[in-house]
Amino acid sequence: MEAIRFAERPVGPGHPPYVIAEVGSNHNGDMGLCRRLVDTAAECGAHAVKFQSWSKKSLICRAEYARNTAYADAHRHFGSLEQMVEKYQFTPAQHREIADHCRARSIDFVSTPFAPAEADLLDELDVPFFKIASMDVNHPVLLEHVARKGRPVVLSTGMASLGEVETALAVLRGAGAREIALLHCISIYPPDPNDVHLNNIATLARAFDVPVGFSDHTQGTAVPLAAVAAGACILEKHFTLDKDMPGWDHWVSADPGELREIVSQADVIRRAMGSFVRTVSPAELEKRKAFRRSIVTARAVRKGERLTLADLDFKRPGKSIPPDAYPRVVGRAAARDLDADQEIAWEDLA
Repeated sequence: MEAIRFAERPVGPGHPPYVIAEVGSNHNGDMGLCRRLVDTAAECGAHAVKFQSWSKKSLICRAEYARNTAYADAHRHFGSLEQMVEKYQFTPAQHREIADHCRARSIDFVSTPFAPAEADLLDELDVPFFKIASMDVNHPVLLEHVARKGRPVVLSTGMASLGEVETALAVLRGAGAREIALLHCISIYPPDPNDVHLNNIATLARAFDVPVGFSDHTQGTAVPLAAVAAGACILEKHFTLDKDMPGWDHWVSADPGELREIVSQADVIRRAMGSFVRTVSPAELEKRKAFRRSIVTARAVRKGERLTLADLDFKRPGKSIPPDAYPRVVGRAAARDLDADQEIAWEDLA
C-alpha cells in the first residue's frame, strides 16, 4: 500500500497519524470563536482544522425544514432547523477568512463540500484534500465533480456497505481521482463501543489497498487512540473549546486537553506497534549482560577436578558462559582452582 500526500505531508503506513480537528458547526456562527478554535487546535498540535461547506439551500429541502420547527433540547437546538442551519452555515467570505487564518497559524484548512459549487470554492482556496462525508458515499454527481479537481480525496464510510464503498471508489477513480483514503466511521453520536468495530480498519485496508483512517464520534480518547493501534493513519475528531457550550456537537467533541492527548500519543502508539518480525533491540542485547545468568561454581573446585551438574549454579550477571551451555561444561576438568560462587569462563576449563 502506497502513502498519499496532503500537500507535502505523506499520509499512510509508516508515517505519523494525521490528526484532523473537526470544527464542523462548533463555531456556532461566531467568527471570533471560530478563530479561537483554529488557534487552539494549532497549539494542541493538530495537523488540520476541518469545517463543513454547506448552505441553507444546498443541504436540506424545504419539506424537511417544515417538519422540524421546534426541539425539546434547547441547549443543543436554539430554534427551528432552518434557523440553526442559517446561523451555522459557513459563507464564502467566512471560508476565505478562516483559510487565511489557518495559513497564518501553519495548520491545514480543510472542509467537506456538500455541493459542487462548494467544492469549487474549496478548490479555489487550495485545500490539501477533499473530505467527503459519509452521507455522500452514494452521491456520484458530487463524487465525480470532486474527483475531477485532481486533489486527494478522503471518503468517510459511515452507514455504507462494502459494496457501496467499492462503487464510490470506482466512481472517484473513473473521474480521475488517484490519491484516495478511506475513513472507518460509525455515524452515531456517540456510538456504543460494541458498534465501533475498529477491526474494520484492517478490513477496509485489505479490501481496497488504500490508506485507512478513523472518523471518531465516541467520547474521550480511548477509542481514537486504539484506532491507531488498529492501523488508522488519519484521525478525525470533533473539537470544541467547551463541551458544555450550546450547539449541535460540542457535547460529543474533544476538548483541548483531549485533543492534545490524541496528538501526543497517536504517534507514540504508531511507533510502538513496530514490526511483525520478531527482533531484539540493541538496548535489549546490552541488557542481557546484566539480566541473564551465567554458570557459576556451586562449591570450591580444585584444579583437575571434573565438574558435575551438582557443581554448577546459575546466577546473574550474564557475562560469562550462558546456562544453556551447561552440557559443554559438565565433564570438563578445571584448568585452575575455582572459588565457590565464581563465574566460570571457558579458559577456566581444560
